[in-house]
Amino acid sequence: MSQNLTRRRFISLASVVGSSAALAACAPAATPTAAPKPTEAPKPAATTAPPPTAAPAPTTAPAPTAVPKPTDAPKLALPFPVDDAARNPYKLGAAEVDGQFFAGGFGDDYIKYAAKLMEDVHGANGVKVKVTSLQKVQETLRPRFVGGNPPDVIDNSGAGMFPWADLVNEGQCLDLAELMNSPALDTPGKMFKDTLFPGSQNGGVYDGKQMFVNIAYTVSGIWNSASAFEKAGYKYPKTWKEMLDFCEAIKKEGKMSPWTYQGKYPYYIWGIVWNQLVSKAAGDNALKAIDNLEPNAWKNADVLRATQDLYALWDKGYIMPGTAGLTHRESQAAFLQGKAAFLPCGTWLENEEKTVAPAGFDMVVNPVPGYTDGKGVQEALKADGGEGFFVPAKAKNPKHGMEYLRTILSRSSAKWFAENVNSLMPVANATEGAKISSGTKSAIAAVANSKGANVVFQAADWYSAINKGIEQRMGELMTGKIKPEGFLDEMQKVADKVAKDPEVKKFKR
Repeated sequence: MSQNLTRRRFISLASVVGSSAALAACAPAATPTAAPKPTEAPKPAATTAPPPTAAPAPTTAPAPTAVPKPTDAPKLALPFPVDDAARNPYKLGAAEVDGQFFAGGFGDDYIKYAAKLMEDVHGANGVKVKVTSLQKVQETLRPRFVGGNPPDVIDNSGAGMFPWADLVNEGQCLDLAELMNSPALDTPGKMFKDTLFPGSQNGGVYDGKQMFVNIAYTVSGIWNSASAFEKAGYKYPKTWKEMLDFCEAIKKEGKMSPWTYQGKYPYYIWGIVWNQLVSKAAGDNALKAIDNLEPNAWKNADVLRATQDLYALWDKGYIMPGTAGLTHRESQAAFLQGKAAFLPCGTWLENEEKTVAPAGFDMVVNPVPGYTDGKGVQEALKADGGEGFFVPAKAKNPKHGMEYLRTILSRSSAKWFAENVNSLMPVANATEGAKISSGTKSAIAAVANSKGANVVFQAADWYSAINKGIEQRMGELMTGKIKPEGFLDEMQKVADKVAKDPEVKKFKR
């Protein structure tokens, strides 16, 4: 069946496998019953300040008071300066912005905080922001796309997200060129695009156009408890051989299992561990060949080596029994309870588990260990933009939607995110003076050590069939139902079918 959706297929589709980004913050989070104060946590976005109370009628009629212009707005109580020229580049008028946002591992307080910032900046213009938190993005919002009345801004994330390629191919995303070339809200003298980490928005570019922006900068790697390792005298392995040797020692010790992972969601293995092993064993050109659907790209000998090394975790009994049946929260709970030494995840982990993590656990993230003779950059890291936000092409208030994106990716918003969500936004100089966690500190250190070398694997984002295939086959590989050679054979078949399908839009890198 073709992956290139017709409009009829798009509006009637009931369930589609999400991209690898879908799980970047996949765990549902309860919507807070009350939103905190702006200096601590945001108030509900739909709640705005009441209009000024009218003064008592004077004995003599005064001259009419002029309505404040946007540039006449009072100074803002924000962490960073806002130039008057950067307050309202889109000339916004009064409107209620309709925002629909996935609430997952990051929660939704940061979304409400950005909404409050936007209202503070544009209060004189009569702008209000209505925040709606949801879980199943596609299921909830598909009827609105069908009816031609989509929201003004959407966080398209989670396991029930719309596949990006389908949204883009059907013309559902607004080109964000105007946003990218707008002045940054609170970085005077800089354009919006110039305040974002290099490469952090590449995933949202299709045919040279910015279709969505990533508001999180996720470092994905292998987590452990720094305090437990220090107490036991353990050192994090520098190579994959050292990792396997360490796992053998942990297994023999018998106090815990070496590894667990989010068994019901194989993405955490192929999208965090396998891709980094392939990058370090075979080099970026091998992953690029896979992305570009080159013949026999999956049959590369070094790709096989990396796949065999990953399979060794199962084959040698290093994975905690029962892992394959666990959800992300269940496996993460086992990790926090000390039942496993290692867990693959992204930097949303700390916030997702902040209410249950033991005091003093001090979780930290490290890159996937590589090889002494690998063909790739051994310091390379999977650190990229995630949690994609977009403005629907048929939104009622598209410029208001863009302004929300400009606000949520401001330094003020990013600093709050770092301090309260324990994760990073891809905004330069946003953590100045911020109080950050052990996990966030380790993520920043890993990024610095990578020297800009990033692991890129896009085929599963670009092609739904490859995403579906690797989810299924990785689950089979990590439970011994298929061997490494069989895994790569099956994935090559899927890739060949995609490459030969004339109705599937192809992408290159």
